[in-house]
Amino acid sequence: MEEYFICPECGSEEVEVIKERGRELTLRCLECSYVWQITLSKTIKVPVIVSKHERSFKRTAELPADEEIRIGDIVELDDDEIRITGIELEDNKRVEKAEIKEVKVLWGESLTYPKVIGVSIYFPKGITQSFKVKVNREDEFAVGEVLEVGGQTFRIEKIKIEGKMLRYGKAKADEIVRIMGRPIRGKASRSLKIYKGYGRE
Repeated sequence: MEEYFICPECGSEEVEVIKERGRELTLRCLECSYVWQITLSKTIKVPVIVSKHERSFKRTAELPADEEIRIGDIVELDDDEIRITGIELEDNKRVEKAEIKEVKVLWGESLTYPKVIGVSIYFPKGITQSFKVKVNREDEFAVGEVLEVGGQTFRIEKIKIEGKMLRYGKAKADEIVRIMGRPIRGKASRSLKIYKGYGRE
């Protein structure tokens, strides 16, 4: 929910602040030189519970009181960037969206912390070996890809993302919950790093 400005004349986002007085800003477009004034919304401090996998930390976000916030929105903190996963109101009610002035506490997932996803490898006779692995959020995984983890080489058969199971195609690590596959003999395209817990390598 970072502040940005668009020129009302030409639509350019190349805008500079030439005067600031409290919440009153005078802006100038760098493309067409149009000058105009705006009043920023009043901001309030909102408690935020930031999740870094199994650990949670309490932070504070300064947000525009009259704006709406939704699950999935990205909020910038002083030392982090988070995706909102929960919105709680004064009566402890959980909602999908709300005006910020009505919010008691926000819950969010740190986007600067590596993504931790589950890996399940299905062996014969109903045996399953499971791991938690730490990956870059921008990494992509594809059904059919051959990976290695914990000394086991396997081919991805399914990828579980939020609310959906992929049996073909690919997905970014940021949206993956679990990768599932079966062991094979062969060379892996890459090796996954087992997650040992917060702050441990």
